[in-house]
Amino acid sequence: MRFGVLDGRAVVIKGDRAAAVSGDRTAGIGGDRAAGSARPSQGPLSGDPAVLLADWPRLRDWAAGLPDEAYDIPVDPAALGAPVPHPRQVFAVALNYPPHAAEAGYTPPEEPLVFTKFPTCITGPETTVALPPGKVDWEVELVAVIGRETYRVSEDRAWQSVAGLTVGQDLSERVSQLRGKPAQFSLGKSFPGFGPIGPVLVTPDEFDDPDDLEITGLLNGEVVQHDRTGSMIFPVPELIARLSAVLPLLPGDLVFTGTPAGVGNRMNPPRYLTAADELVSRVEGIGEIRQRFTAPDDDR
Repeated sequence: MRFGVLDGRAVVIKGDRAAAVSGDRTAGIGGDRAAGSARPSQGPLSGDPAVLLADWPRLRDWAAGLPDEAYDIPVDPAALGAPVPHPRQVFAVALNYPPHAAEAGYTPPEEPLVFTKFPTCITGPETTVALPPGKVDWEVELVAVIGRETYRVSEDRAWQSVAGLTVGQDLSERVSQLRGKPAQFSLGKSFPGFGPIGPVLVTPDEFDDPDDLEITGLLNGEVVQHDRTGSMIFPVPELIARLSAVLPLLPGDLVFTGTPAGVGNRMNPPRYLTAADELVSRVEGIGEIRQRFTAPDDDR
């Protein structure tokens, strides 16, 4: 299933068409799908993405019973919003690809290095970001979205806690991030617009292997980051098991899983984002997100 938010409405998407998740369209819930039953088991589904993520199994049952003609809304990629607009918790992992750890001058970590991006930085897949003063860098990432309350889950069952996967950018202002001892990772990565995600949320069953997806970052059409998520030191199930060993994970929580090599501050000379740049982030089987940038005083 491919889930998104289109013009503020929760939708499921097939190809270039969408079906709205709200109102009375409840065919297939608790009834005979083959006969097109419209008998809801617990009333109509909500159109609120946060509510749907807490009711994820029922949403998937509903979507599985939709006939093709239910997909009656054209999908304009520019109208897609963040598939999880208001997460309660946003986790992020540093140095989770060996080549990125090497370019940063570190040995691969033995434990996940976890920080947070504050939820107000989360935004949709096609956005314009006002650059704050400093040195703003890019980090394409696979993002896992939690689909059920999860506490102390084992690694072999962790995929059952994942609603789906999406594309993310962990935009980072390096001066703020590295100021002080210890450094201020969370502040430097949480300016407005610094957490774009999308374009859709894709359930794990849609992938041949959700643990091994191609991931690519392009700056002005040039590939600057490229790897496969199978290269991660701590894959998605291990990250969820380790995080949930400490605290409960909630429906809609985001886990930014780390970035491959190729970030700007490790180039020679370093390269940072400017108001003339366009950044595209892609993950195999999900799609791409696109960010353009303006100077802070640019009102366009």
